[in-house]
Amino acid sequence: MLLSMTGFGRAVAETTTKRFTVEIKSLNSKQLDLSTRIPAPYREKELEMRNLIASRLERGKVDLTVYVETIGTETPAPLNFDLLAAYKAQIEEMSRRLDIPMPADWYSVLLRFPDVMKSDALTVISDEETAVLMNAVSDAVEQLMEFRRKEGKKLEEFFTLRIDRIRKHLADVPLYEQERIVKIKARIEDSLSKIPRVEYDRGRLEQEMIFYIEKLDINEEKQRLTQHLDYFIETMAAAQGQGKKLGFISQEMGREINTLGSKSNQADMQLLVVGMKDELEQIKEQVLNVM
Repeated sequence: MLLSMTGFGRAVAETTTKRFTVEIKSLNSKQLDLSTRIPAPYREKELEMRNLIASRLERGKVDLTVYVETIGTETPAPLNFDLLAAYKAQIEEMSRRLDIPMPADWYSVLLRFPDVMKSDALTVISDEETAVLMNAVSDAVEQLMEFRRKEGKKLEEFFTLRIDRIRKHLADVPLYEQERIVKIKARIEDSLSKIPRVEYDRGRLEQEMIFYIEKLDINEEKQRLTQHLDYFIETMAAAQGQGKKLGFISQEMGREINTLGSKSNQADMQLLVVGMKDELEQIKEQVLNVM
């Protein structure tokens, strides 16, 4: 079963005085790259949150955002009037010096500045708040994982379709193999016939042709490519976290397809190779999103 590295989760939880909203999103990355935005009073819980997320998500560029609202009857943090006055004076001075108009809405401007509602009291995180916050983080992660599973199912269908198309192109290759050999032989003999007064050993020519045609034999490449296609499908059905292995398999598939192209010497076969390359490039692009 495949998991996508793309996902989003959101959870809301409340105590009697606080509402916690946790949002977490992830994109593809070779390893776990976790960024957090947590209100200052709750940053002491960041390590605990990181450990929980790392144990569940494993890989991806992950962004965690925690919002905290005061609800109920808790006394809000008082306004810092001295700091507000200092900010207002600076804005008035800026307006005078730069000759720009004053704000139309002083409240919205001043309340955006840092620390204007900061309390002098030390914020103590209760055990109840900690438990509710961590449950919200866990629920958001689970929602993200469910998102990853759904996206992984879509990726699995996408890969299966592309693999089937490569198989179809590969199955058509034998239609042109014998024609290719005949054309190569005819081309060599035609070239020799155009050289005036040249004598050659017919038996030796046949030997050289056999040697040349054996170098263009593609049976091994077809066999190995078939094995890689089978292995890709088997790996998708294996345990989670197969993204890197699928990437390696797709690289091996590319080597065999490129060799088929270099040995084809036939226009119709080269068109089949181009079709296989097109399908493989789409696989390579999307395999980067697999866990």
